[in-house]
Amino acid sequence: MNEPATLLLAWFAGLLLGAVFFGGLWWTVRNGIVSRYPPLWFLGSLIVRMSIVLAGFYLVGGGHWQRLLACLLGFFIARFLVMRHTGPPIDLPHASAKEARHAP
Repeated sequence: MNEPATLLLAWFAGLLLGAVFFGGLWWTVRNGIVSRYPPLWFLGSLIVRMSIVLAGFYLVGGGHWQRLLACLLGFFIARFLVMRHTGPPIDLPHASAKEARHAP
């Protein structure tokens, strides 16, 4: 396969890995804050998401820094896309009350 096509595939793989990582983070935060055992949600999600992303980068990179860089670029672009798609951070009622107690 020629080099531009390989880099394009690596970039697309980075987009997918980023969507899985940051989409999974968004899903974890939405479900973890209302669960009975939030630490298990966050720790479990972190382990799963990091395992997927590290394995993906290892497979995509294959010892070539150019592929790894293209994959990383796609990963960061996916971050902005997920942030744009999910909207602003959720507003928790107890968070604003906590901030009000610390206001001067």
